[in-house]
Amino acid sequence: MEAQQSLIFDVGLEDFDQRVLAASADQVVLVDFWAEWCPPCIVLAPVIERVVREHAGTLRLAKLEVDEGENMKLAGRYQVRGFPTVIIFRDGEELGRFAGAKSYTDLVAFLQRHLGPLQA
Repeated sequence: MEAQQSLIFDVGLEDFDQRVLAASADQVVLVDFWAEWCPPCIVLAPVIERVVREHAGTLRLAKLEVDEGENMKLAGRYQVRGFPTVIIFRDGEELGRFAGAKSYTDLVAFLQRHLGPLQA
């Protein structure tokens, strides 16, 4: 199923505007700015993926590897200073962000502060 496959997806500079900004008009998109060499990024990945899967009707996750190709330009555009940084987009606008690893409970609380109650 296409919707399930695209719940968590890789994104880059060339398709960011369409797959994140435009798509966030229909469903909230989280963008995980991460790097392979970053230990907190590796810690956060399964936590954020679990939250997104549990709230599939509410959230999608775009994974942006900052060390691939031109992707660092997006980190510059959004003034990302450390990794991982996760930004919430709705209607093409940033709603909130955090940097560093978070626990499952802290991540859900962060999302609820910005989005209200999450639907499973």
